[in-house]
Amino acid sequence: MFIEPHVRGEKIGWIEVICGSMFSGKTEELIRRLKRAQIANRSVEIFKPIIDNRYDPEDIVSHDARKITSTPISSSAHIPLLASGVEVVGIDEAQFFDVELPAICEQLALRGTRVIVAGLDMDFSGKPFGPIPALLARADYITKLHAICVQCGNIATHSFRLTATQDTIMVGEKESYEPRCRKCYNEGLRNDTSVT
Repeated sequence: MFIEPHVRGEKIGWIEVICGSMFSGKTEELIRRLKRAQIANRSVEIFKPIIDNRYDPEDIVSHDARKITSTPISSSAHIPLLASGVEVVGIDEAQFFDVELPAICEQLALRGTRVIVAGLDMDFSGKPFGPIPALLARADYITKLHAICVQCGNIATHSFRLTATQDTIMVGEKESYEPRCRKCYNEGLRNDTSVT
């Protein structure tokens, strides 16, 4: 349960991280929290990496077609400049940002901003992804979401890549990835030598 912190009338900020595998609802949850902040008349600024143009070049769009307006950026260094004076900052697909993102989120939180970040915690090879581990270490609140394994129906924690591409960063959807539980993910790696 999320409880908004208060300290004797002071404006305090914090970092929330929403993580999990692909198709676990991370972006949907990010959009839900940001829309609630907008309904509460908070000033909100939302960012996504410029390389994420799957559904829309500017808006953040979830797999179930929910969307919210955002600003695509090429570097996390743009965030403090573009979010000056806002109360809530949302960041989607954080795994695609540079290693400076956690320090920037910390800087925003210290100046009283609520920072909500969503991203994959592991890449297709099951390794911690980009700046997400450092964000998790700095987060005040963490929400780990799960998808459903398409192979067996159990809780999915991994994003299994369906193509032979070995690049760590590959923006894709259902044609390129599927959610799998730990067992089915590892069985898939053993059965498909092109993925390892």
